[in-house]
Amino acid sequence: MGVSDNTKGFILALVSSAFIGSSFILKKKGLKRAGKSGIRAGVGGYTYLLEPLWWIGMITMLLGEVANFVAYVFAPAALVTPLGALSIIVSAVLAHLMLKERLQTMGILGCISCIVGSVIIVIHAPQEQSPSSVEEIWKLATQPAFLAYAAATLFVVLALVLYFEPLYGQTNILIYLGICSLMGSLTVVSVKAIGVAIRLTLEGISQVTYYQTWLFVTIALVCVISQLNYLNKALDTFNTAIVSPIYYVMFTTLTIVASAIMFKDWSGQDINSIASELCGFITVISGTILLHTTKEPDVSPPTGLYYTMPKGSISWYIGRGSGGDPMKNIDDDHFIILQSSD
Repeated sequence: MGVSDNTKGFILALVSSAFIGSSFILKKKGLKRAGKSGIRAGVGGYTYLLEPLWWIGMITMLLGEVANFVAYVFAPAALVTPLGALSIIVSAVLAHLMLKERLQTMGILGCISCIVGSVIIVIHAPQEQSPSSVEEIWKLATQPAFLAYAAATLFVVLALVLYFEPLYGQTNILIYLGICSLMGSLTVVSVKAIGVAIRLTLEGISQVTYYQTWLFVTIALVCVISQLNYLNKALDTFNTAIVSPIYYVMFTTLTIVASAIMFKDWSGQDINSIASELCGFITVISGTILLHTTKEPDVSPPTGLYYTMPKGSISWYIGRGSGGDPMKNIDDDHFIILQSSD
């Protein structure tokens, strides 16, 4: 007896979560190494591109995304998408073991709330129709409702990049992850179109000659590059165990919203499904607040400040400087303690 399609999709989704969860840690370690020898990604540096460990994490993430993409071929989104939450658990466990990043008790509860809420949303989300051609997707993408969503998304992204990032990017995790998630919702639409084009081409109905195919490819590349850039900044600036669940929640929510607007499947929902989605959103919001408010603060002595210790000892802190965040290179800074004799 052969393996069912749902089982294949389930296994691929599990593999995808393991790879993606691990990639967060590998990329974070690569970013930390790169930050010791150059300008950190969190303040605009790109030295991480020369760090092999970052590239290993990048390849691991790509493998996970490929597995996730193929999983959708075999199993419905209602099965595959909730399993993406497992990447959060993988990331949090590895962050605890490898990066010594610890979640508070309420932070763990917030993480669980985010996962539960996201699963509820996905299970009761509108079912997408399966487009039969790239041209059909293009017609859906050029509807007034989705054009309004796309325009609003681009406006918010530009506002975050040009105004909010310089002021609050280093202190508010929602800035970087908001950009990633908004661009990600547009990426999903483009990737879906590309997937349809590949499938039809393999079946003998070539989609290569349609300009819409290459337009979707271009949009996907721009969105993916933007996502990776700001995800790197988020990982380099904030705790990995906080980045992973918030990014998952925001990306999943915005993707469902974008898909519902584009495919108009939400028009056939009943009261039970709508009520369940609202409960899911409330759960997600509650979990996000718990995660954000219970994040361990990064507290360190100011660079170059000396202060008095008990019994006449004097401690002098010498920081190398790391773009305004002394905790990022705390391992390379030095504390000099001078003991005075009584």
